[in-house]
Amino acid sequence: MASEPDDFADLIEPFSRRGVDLGLDRLQAALAELGHPERRFAAVQVAGTNGKGSICTLVHQALLASGIRAGLYTSPHLVSWTERIRLGDAPIAAPALRRHLETATPIARHHQLTPFELVTAAAFLAFAEANCELVVLEVGLGGRLDATTCHPQRPVIGFASVGLDHAEFLGPDPARIAAEKAGVLQRGAVAISAPQTPDVAAVLEAQAEAVGAELRWVAPLDRQQWPLGLPGAVQATNGAVALGMLQALAERGWPISAATIRQGFWAARWPGRLQRLTWRNQPLLVDGAHNLPAAIALRAELDGHPERHGLPPGPRHWVLGILANKQGPEILQALLGPADQAWIVPVPGHPCWSPEALAAACPALAAQLHPAPHLERGLEQASSPAPIVVAGSLYLIGHLLGNPRVG
Repeated sequence: MASEPDDFADLIEPFSRRGVDLGLDRLQAALAELGHPERRFAAVQVAGTNGKGSICTLVHQALLASGIRAGLYTSPHLVSWTERIRLGDAPIAAPALRRHLETATPIARHHQLTPFELVTAAAFLAFAEANCELVVLEVGLGGRLDATTCHPQRPVIGFASVGLDHAEFLGPDPARIAAEKAGVLQRGAVAISAPQTPDVAAVLEAQAEAVGAELRWVAPLDRQQWPLGLPGAVQATNGAVALGMLQALAERGWPISAATIRQGFWAARWPGRLQRLTWRNQPLLVDGAHNLPAAIALRAELDGHPERHGLPPGPRHWVLGILANKQGPEILQALLGPADQAWIVPVPGHPCWSPEALAAACPALAAQLHPAPHLERGLEQASSPAPIVVAGSLYLIGHLLGNPRVG
């Protein structure tokens, strides 16, 4: 009989009472006791609100295509914690992650690390043990006080689109959120950003000047010239940031060429973003769309290029799960067209917007909303010849991808 997948709950859950507690001092002290594994590999870092993971995987795949021993650290995961740490082209093996977590746990307990800090320490141990030359680090939350910023030398930094998310931790408006994200900048670093809103752009420019970093603005890629393995019009912007980062690395002597960048870009894949799946022969289109900017981008993609995703013209059926700490009404209004129908489902293990609360907040959409007690019932009730669009939370997408009936 096959064993159950390792969820690492015995190691990670004891730290969960710490929740989110941004800061660098705890992890820096823990890393010192662990022998400073973070000093044994070079790193680049990607901050922002939406598109960080896509930029990271594009950079990582291009590094691998260039023959560089590259690692990748991303968050959150969809199904398994092992997804967060890639050694070369493969996720870390579960026994190896367990071993690194066990090594870090006594020191993590002493310094009262958060779960994300514990996993980051384990990731740094894994990258050092694997003799990675260069690791791509995705910021978890914010930037200035994020655990990934404990890496001491990040000479190339990418900025994905910055928008309103995690306001309870980062600030109530994009400018203050941008200030937290701009805190990753270091003296002498080169930062690459695609166009931002004027208030965000001003913050990035001011912080770059203040610390002595160079900020380079890039225009969206011509996808005919730079084909990408990631679907969606927004990837032209993410790809431009990735390309700028790789060119900056090449300037610093890394063996990266236009040919290997193209090879890596085409090989890049990122699950849970405009991903086509099936469930009981029902076609699905799956996208996290977990905050308002992502929801706006998803609706624009479906309106602008429905044929790319197997969607015929006309009303759409949605299955949505939206976490309670997100802008639920605004996300709903961004996603739904006038004749669309949406089945609202809970995201297991997380407080969520209920269909009743969404209907009260969006009375004009109330007739289009339908309750469903769980994801499978929502998919059953939304059954349609056209793909059902499943969105609203990356945790919901992870729950879906863990369903054995999904392929």
